[in-house]
Amino acid sequence: MASTTITSNGTTKRKAANGISNGHANGATAPTKNADDQKEHDFFWTYTEEPHRTRRLAIIKAHPEVLKLCGAEPLTKYVVAGVVALQILCAHLLRDTPFWSLKFWAVAYIIGATSNQNLFLAIHEISHNLAFRSPLANRLFAIFANLPIGLPYSASFRPYHLTHHKSLGVDGLDTDLPTALEAVFLDSILGKAFFCTFQILFYALRPMAVYRVPFTWVHWLNVAVQLSFDYSLIALLPNYFSVNSVLYLILSSFLAGSLHPTAGHFIAEHYVYEHISDEARDPENKIPLPETYSYYGILNFFTYNVGLHNEHHDFPAIPWTRLPKLNKIAKEFYDPLPTHESWVYVLWQFIFDDKIGMTSRVKRKQGGRVVGGGNVAAKAKVADWTADEIEA
Repeated sequence: MASTTITSNGTTKRKAANGISNGHANGATAPTKNADDQKEHDFFWTYTEEPHRTRRLAIIKAHPEVLKLCGAEPLTKYVVAGVVALQILCAHLLRDTPFWSLKFWAVAYIIGATSNQNLFLAIHEISHNLAFRSPLANRLFAIFANLPIGLPYSASFRPYHLTHHKSLGVDGLDTDLPTALEAVFLDSILGKAFFCTFQILFYALRPMAVYRVPFTWVHWLNVAVQLSFDYSLIALLPNYFSVNSVLYLILSSFLAGSLHPTAGHFIAEHYVYEHISDEARDPENKIPLPETYSYYGILNFFTYNVGLHNEHHDFPAIPWTRLPKLNKIAKEFYDPLPTHESWVYVLWQFIFDDKIGMTSRVKRKQGGRVVGGGNVAAKAKVADWTADEIEA
C-alpha cells in the first residue's frame, strides 16, 4: 500500500510503503535556502542521467509484458478526423460573426481552444508514429491534423519534440527549457503571467533561438498544404467561409496555449514544484531531482492522456489509450512519484508562488541526442543515427 500526502505547494506526493525508491524523494523535502550551492532562482543543475531510461529498464525487467502495449492506436485517426471536422464546422458557423464579439471569443475559448489543444497533442502522438504503423503515413496525417491550427506546425514540431525525449533537460538541446533571456526578464509575477498568456508564442519561437532543424520536403509540404487550406477558406469558398473563419482557427490555437485549463500541461509536465533540500541542490551530490510530473485528472480525456507524463516519457512507444494500463501494471514504480491534482492550479501557482518560476527546471550539461538537427549533432557529440533509431 502507498500513503498519499499533499505538499505545501499543492502537489501530491505518494510514498511507497514497500520501500521502493521514487528516484528523487530524498531531494523533495521542505523549502530551504542555500546561497552558496545555488541561488534560490537558479536552474536546478544535475549530473545524473535523465530518470526515464533508468526506470524504463527497471519496469521492463520487472514487467516484460509492458512491451506488448507498444504500437499504433487505430482509434487516433478517428478522433483526429472528428475534431478537425468540428473545427471546420465552427469556422463555417462563425464566418459572419464579428471578431470582437463575445460569442466569437467564447466559442473560440470553450470549443476552439479545447479542440486545437487536442490537435496539438494529436500531433504529439503522431510524432511518435502512434497513429499508423507507417512513418510516412504518420507524417502525412500530422499535416492533416494541423489544418485547423491555422499555421504550419507539425513537421517542425516532430524533430524538436523527439530531441526533447532524447535530451531531456540538456542545455542547448531541449527546447522545452526556458532560455536565459526568459529566465532574466520573466521571473516575476507579471513576467510569469505574461509567459502563461503568450506561452504558445514562446514555444513556437524559442527553438530558433536554440538551434534550427533543416527544412525537408515534409516541412515544405506542411507549409504548402496549410497555406492552401487557409487560402481556400477565404478565396475559394466564400459562401461557406470568410476571413473570420481563419481568424477563428488561429485564435483557437492562441487561446489553447494561453490561460486555458488544458494549457496547464505545458508547465505541469517538467517544472519543479517540489521544494528541494540543500543536499539535493548541490549538483555534486548527484541526487536525482523530480523533473517530470504526472496528472491523472479529467482533462486527460481531451488531451490524449498527456497528463500521464512520467508514463509517456518512460515508454514513448506506448499510445495514449494504453498508458493507464502501463500505470496499473507498474504501479509500484509510479505511485511514489509526485503528481499534480489540477492544471488550473498549476497555472495559478506558477504565477503567484515566488518559489516557482522560469528557472524551476532541471538542467544538465551533458548527454542527449539531437534528432534531425543537421550540424548541431556535432555540438551534441552524437554518433550517426540509423533510420530505426530516429523512428524509435
